Amino acid sequence: MSAPSPDTLRRGWCPSTLKPMETGDGWLVRLHPPGAVLTPTQLIRIAALAREHGNGLIEISARGNMQLRGVTAQSHPALVAVLLGEHLVDEHDGDGPQRLTLISPLAGEGELINAAALAGAIETRGRLISGLPAKFLIIVDGGGTLSLDAFACDLRLVASAVDRIIIGLPDGSWRGPIAVADTVEAVETMLHRFAGHHAQAPQTIRRLRDLSPETLAALCDLPETDAPSPRFAPRRAGLFALGTGRFAAIAALPFGRCDAATLEALGRAAEAQGTRTLRLSPWRGLACLGLDEASARAWLGEADGLGLITQDEDPRLSVQACAGKPACLRAETEAMSDAARLAEAAAPLLARGLSLHVSACAKSCAHPGASDLTLVGREGRYDVVLHGTTRDQPVATLDLCDILRRLQPGQDLFARLSAAASGH
Repeated sequence: MSAPSPDTLRRGWCPSTLKPMETGDGWLVRLHPPGAVLTPTQLIRIAALAREHGNGLIEISARGNMQLRGVTAQSHPALVAVLLGEHLVDEHDGDGPQRLTLISPLAGEGELINAAALAGAIETRGRLISGLPAKFLIIVDGGGTLSLDAFACDLRLVASAVDRIIIGLPDGSWRGPIAVADTVEAVETMLHRFAGHHAQAPQTIRRLRDLSPETLAALCDLPETDAPSPRFAPRRAGLFALGTGRFAAIAALPFGRCDAATLEALGRAAEAQGTRTLRLSPWRGLACLGLDEASARAWLGEADGLGLITQDEDPRLSVQACAGKPACLRAETEAMSDAARLAEAAAPLLARGLSLHVSACAKSCAHPGASDLTLVGREGRYDVVLHGTTRDQPVATLDLCDILRRLQPGQDLFARLSAAASGH
């Protein structure tokens, strides 16, 4: 694929390498590494590119994609040429999803199916289907240690037994089971049928959840089946024993962001421990794979020293925050810096399983779903939404100091969220 001409670049809600999005600190360029996998050398290279062509700030999104900030119109063509030429990204020219699937960062370990291979096959066939919205997402959960139940999606493929898949729809119904070998064709059929509905009403049918239960059922020729058994909430960071002396380590970026120096140091630490594979994590971090215990602990130690999240109990893991001011043109608050203060103030509540979403505007880039506490930026203050999304009715509009105060024991927000925590 050749680099695009300047007139093909546009501002959009779902940026990519070829189609950056204008923000308050320049263009945001989203990278989709093949299979969400990088070598340490490639990670170090991306850090260098972030410095050379952007402002050195790098993010990992909740879909396990990387984002380079501060890219300019002048620097973008050279950046694209390197990314494509060195196969650091897997991009196509269409308007559909650049990455259609999401898998566990530990895919391939202790799973009932080969989720990475199935996701790769779906990606290949999915690119041939025109008319899919850019944000369409299929979760492929191989039934391993790390459940992906908490992530919203259009289709959810879950391994129910060895070589068997069941398919979850947005209305809560399930179809199947189906053999892995037949799954790609079944998914392809569903995607074609949905694309037809989307083409007829592109403004009102944007995702599978916009279809009626009857229309959803007609997308799939499989019989209805029982929902899978609930699984334990996954650990999102730390050391993971994979059996037979093999280990993995996952570290998360605080609120999904770091600078190029940090990313480079993380890549060099992985290189020093002998790993060949780093996989992007939907918990806004990186999984370092193929290690023995000593090497995994050493890499985690390096990540901890760099200020990354290496413990699953870290309250920042339960906070979703967008870039906010000054990085985003739409932002009405400094969401990311505010999130750090809120994570500390709400740590006792977050430790009990509650979730917090800090959005600098109603667009909800960081987390489109519901949270126990959602804060929506409004002219320097926040609309406070309990147990909802940025689109729901707020209970109050407060400045940050008021929110911090009312999250303390004995105050009203603390009491209301504590009551919710009792039901978790």
